[in-house]
Amino acid sequence: MKSYLIANPKGGSGKSTLATNLAGYFARCGHQVMLGDTDRQQSASEWLTIRPPMLPPIGNWDVVKGLPARPPKGTTHVVLDTAAGLHGKSLERVLKQVNRVIVPVQPSLFDILATRHFLEMLLEEKAVRKAQAFVAVIGMRVDARTRAAAELERFLASYELPVLTCLRDTQRYVQLVANGMTVFDLSPSRADKEMAQWQPIIDWVDA
Repeated sequence: MKSYLIANPKGGSGKSTLATNLAGYFARCGHQVMLGDTDRQQSASEWLTIRPPMLPPIGNWDVVKGLPARPPKGTTHVVLDTAAGLHGKSLERVLKQVNRVIVPVQPSLFDILATRHFLEMLLEEKAVRKAQAFVAVIGMRVDARTRAAAELERFLASYELPVLTCLRDTQRYVQLVANGMTVFDLSPSRADKEMAQWQPIIDWVDA
């Protein structure tokens, strides 16, 4: 079973958007995928309740006391959406349960500062140091034409971590979430820009 942790201590960093769409990709590929949610707001879990039944199914991975239970037999892929402020023992425990970690970050000063401390803490964890969990970063809601995007690029360059891609700032994701959908539920012609930006993520998670 392959498992992916979506984490950033900053609220509103795009964790749920990233987690639901990644789960949507695995579902479209025909995998038995479960989506877990440790956030008190349960955004990802609520999203599952409005997902149209005719779309590729995504199961709900139940979470108890901040830790996910064992996924059902037959599960091939798990995506875990986490709460803001994940650190310390909670971070250490959850890292032991996943194969890979994806850190979304937005191009704002507050997001960059919060993510800097988190990445430093993450890279100190034994599971990461021993390469038991592989870490990558994704820029979220990035307008490449802005100064903020350039600042984000400089910040990410200071870490020896793969920066997979930057997802553009678009209402497409907002509209899809409201309908229980992902970009992978659209026809290629309707999501060509999103597909191009997601390709590096797909290559990394499938590697």
